[in-house]
Amino acid sequence: MAKATQILSTKILSPLQKQELTKAGIEVIEADFIKTENKPFELKNLNESLIFTSQNAVHSVLSNPKSEELKSKNVYCVGLKTKILLSENGFNVVAYTGYASDLAEIITLIYRNESYTFFSGNLRRDTLPNALKEAGIKLNEIQVYETSLQPQKIKSPVDAILFFSPSGVESYLKDNSIKKETCFCIGETTAEALHKITKNIIIADQPTVEDVLEDVLSEYK
Repeated sequence: MAKATQILSTKILSPLQKQELTKAGIEVIEADFIKTENKPFELKNLNESLIFTSQNAVHSVLSNPKSEELKSKNVYCVGLKTKILLSENGFNVVAYTGYASDLAEIITLIYRNESYTFFSGNLRRDTLPNALKEAGIKLNEIQVYETSLQPQKIKSPVDAILFFSPSGVESYLKDNSIKKETCFCIGETTAEALHKITKNIIIADQPTVEDVLEDVLSEYK
């Protein structure tokens, strides 16, 4: 009898997500390699438009008692799920993209006359703020959540590893190495964190957990 495919997910999957893999005969080890927490912040010195690049930032802002005051502003965001979360909570999302670099390009080309407040985390990439500042667009930043690494040693050998952020890659590599495992990545930015370590990378067509899992299923069906 053939040995079951074993994969490691560097974040805990939902029961439904895990069920799809289990149904396909794939054994899943899962652990949260990063942890995100809301942090206290003040809603002040806000510019006319808002930028969110993660659901974590949205959840943190929604927990602020003054969040209702933001719903009259235009919002620009990264990620379909971020966009849905914002829209469901009454925000006016003008534009969203899959990647921060694409959002920076849209803002600098089409919406450069607006000023922006970027709700960010402590480990955010420089891509978007640098691009806007270079284009002379007014931008300030409010840090609303913190990401911390949760390194842990994985003792069982696996065939593949699922990565969902550059921070997840960094955390995994603190106590583990990558040899022949196939690395499934949620997007280009996450894959970049692995480029010097392995060529064995599959990048999801869209930056969602579901798309990563679809790639796994098509690879091992």
